[in-house]
Amino acid sequence: MQVRYSLALAALAGAPAFAAGLSLDIEVPRLDVAEYHRPYVAAWIERPDQSVAATLAVWYDQRTRGNAEGEGSKWLKDLRQWWRRTGRDLQMPVDGVSSATRPAGVQQLNIVEGSPALPKLEPGAYKLFVEAARESGGREIVSLPFQWPLASSDALQVAGSSELGKVRLQSKP
Repeated sequence: MQVRYSLALAALAGAPAFAAGLSLDIEVPRLDVAEYHRPYVAAWIERPDQSVAATLAVWYDQRTRGNAEGEGSKWLKDLRQWWRRTGRDLQMPVDGVSSATRPAGVQQLNIVEGSPALPKLEPGAYKLFVEAARESGGREIVSLPFQWPLASSDALQVAGSSELGKVRLQSKP
């Protein structure tokens, strides 16, 4: 009996604390073009004063064919708004935030508050931005205003028109 309680207590002590988080779906459309390149994408959260609260994700070509690792980072400045707001101050790659470009389709990010990608946010108004830029293609940015913390049933959505498809934000209990 005492062993069971010890195991249960050990399991509770070793379990991670449950924190609020976000689930973010970003649709990367497949474009019907002669030479398709995966887009560079940045997702971040801004406060009402336009200061950056968190960079959630940066997808870029971390290793380009025939070039040294990290060569693709020189094109991050094509994500113009993200670059001007926070990108130029970051040393890439950023653990837990940056990764390789993603293929066409819906890409899902689950981000826990308190992680490197999402530090603890104060309650209030914020805006989610997702920006995409593609070689031999276009550039697009969408934004989605939201209140933090999100109600558990909130699912907010915005749609791009060319380089981005639907972007969906919802809370993760």
